[in-house]
Amino acid sequence: MGEADEVLEQATDWLESGKTVAMATVIGTWGSSPRPVGSQLAVDGDGAFVGSVSGGCIEGAVVGEALQSIEDGKPRTLEFGVTNEQAWEVGLACGGDIKVLVEKEADREMLERLISDRPVATVTDIETGERSLVRPGGVEGGLALPDGVVSEVRQALRSDVSRVIEDGGRNLFVRVFNTPLRMVCVGAVHIAQSLVPMAALAGFDVTVVDPRGSFATVDRFPEVSLNDEWPDDAMDEIKPDGRTAIVTLTHDPKLDDPALDRALKSDAFYIGALGSKRTHAARVERLREAGFTDGDIDRIHAPIGLDIGSKSPSEIAVSILSEIVAAKHGKTGV
Repeated sequence: MGEADEVLEQATDWLESGKTVAMATVIGTWGSSPRPVGSQLAVDGDGAFVGSVSGGCIEGAVVGEALQSIEDGKPRTLEFGVTNEQAWEVGLACGGDIKVLVEKEADREMLERLISDRPVATVTDIETGERSLVRPGGVEGGLALPDGVVSEVRQALRSDVSRVIEDGGRNLFVRVFNTPLRMVCVGAVHIAQSLVPMAALAGFDVTVVDPRGSFATVDRFPEVSLNDEWPDDAMDEIKPDGRTAIVTLTHDPKLDDPALDRALKSDAFYIGALGSKRTHAARVERLREAGFTDGDIDRIHAPIGLDIGSKSPSEIAVSILSEIVAAKHGKTGV
């Protein structure tokens, strides 16, 4: 469970036990900030809190304002400057500015849905506290949102970036709550040994799929989820979604093709396949024979990775991860 979920669950537990709660959320940062936009802190009516909006620099002041918000029910926007000395205390080289939205929270059902019903974004009018929820397939809540704003919110969901959107004089804060980023790596090969730890550092939950027992071993892939099923069966278990990247690296059609079959039938945001242009041309013909259209096949990034002149397995891994991150942020022209 991530820190964001821990904050939401504690707030939910407090509400369920009859306590009053306020939420504080970082909605803007400038310069060097201890915590990114979207970071949250929950406070109960007794002053107990969980989470962090600054790593310790301003928590005391925020808790005090949160208690005031619980008392009067009004949202408030706070701005703080973090001095160089304070920044050093939390491990930063220099100071910066932080803007925090504080609001009373009484909707336990909504908090529970933010934990379980993802992807979803809350859109809050910073001045009034009115709020709506936006999902890939729908919008609900009391805050009216024009189509253009809804499109921007859904782009924020895809990019996994919380931010402020301006709309006709209103400042709307979009807080993104997403499912985990996942990567399915088909082929426990040399490139995968470099790619997997890099992807984990970039925030992906990685699963390595390879039915060949001598390849997918704990010694070669320590602390990694390993799946020794045939790739199509493994994909059926994993159920790739719109937060999943799939890479096939075996260079063996008997393994790559079943994985690509399932990948192309999924909502995976990235599908990449190792191999030369000639190898991919043969792959395209096999996929066409299997009933896939050219539009389907065009989803496959092949040859895999950005063209950065990669030669070694580690360099190829860098190019693959770079292309996946670009796809995640909609930078398809990179």
